[in-house]
Amino acid sequence: MPATTTPKNKKPSPSFVTGVIAFVFLIIGYQAALFITRARALRLVSNRDAPDTVYLLERKEIDAFLASMTPEEAESVLETAPEGDRRVSVRRASVHSPDAERIVRQFRGRRVETFRFNPNTVSIEDLIRLGFSEKQAQAIDNYRRSGGRFRRPSDFARSYVVADSVFQRLEPFIDIPKLDLNKADSAALTSLPGIGPYYAKKILEHRKALHGFSYKEQLLDLPRFEKEKFDGLADLVFVSEPEPYPLWSLPEDSLKLHPYIGRSAHSLILYRKSLPRDVWTIDGLRSEGVLSASDADRLSRCCIEEP
Repeated sequence: MPATTTPKNKKPSPSFVTGVIAFVFLIIGYQAALFITRARALRLVSNRDAPDTVYLLERKEIDAFLASMTPEEAESVLETAPEGDRRVSVRRASVHSPDAERIVRQFRGRRVETFRFNPNTVSIEDLIRLGFSEKQAQAIDNYRRSGGRFRRPSDFARSYVVADSVFQRLEPFIDIPKLDLNKADSAALTSLPGIGPYYAKKILEHRKALHGFSYKEQLLDLPRFEKEKFDGLADLVFVSEPEPYPLWSLPEDSLKLHPYIGRSAHSLILYRKSLPRDVWTIDGLRSEGVLSASDADRLSRCCIEEP
């Protein structure tokens, strides 16, 4: 029986080599795809504050991702994630993106309203209607309850719970009433910057002596009330029209109490007695030497009853 021989150094067939190469490239391609997907996901996570960013996250990364979101956003993501899906796709804008409010409304599932409001008195419910979360609204209310006050819209902007984009939307609707110097009481006056009990008392006394403020610069008449102090509150106050001061009918003892008349009261009475009523004017008081130029100028800016 003839012996069988085994061929030595038999070369693999071309089809076998091609298959091996294809298999190797398949493995390399799969690994590369995993690496690229992972790198893309990590890049998306690192840029999660960029406007209108889309996140594709593996389930094991969800907890870390949700930690950067508000409870309302996190709850929305979990509710909308497809059952059994290994990834979650989320579109989210940064707080400075023009689309931030639209995205927040989408996440929270409620309509954000815009209306005029006073941040010092607006209710928690209305703050939520304006787009704040319950936690943010409570923080604003806590600040107010602790004695904090928003004197200007810029004060509201500096609140740590008010994002720049939210303030830009709400600024035209912020309505903080100015303080009427002719109606404010002592407590209201002390809410002004630089005004404590001492100056509040002086303002009330000066208002009474003037028979009401005619212009807010009359605060500068107060002792040691410097222009810097006035400039710090000038935009927060206004003066409603007072009752006209009865300059031409008050007796001498009453005229003496007016800050711009004082000791000139007797001369003013003589002026009224010596000249006919139809020529009584403040300029006449100045030209006749009854009032100094500065006192006549300040008095001319006051609301004066006609002779």
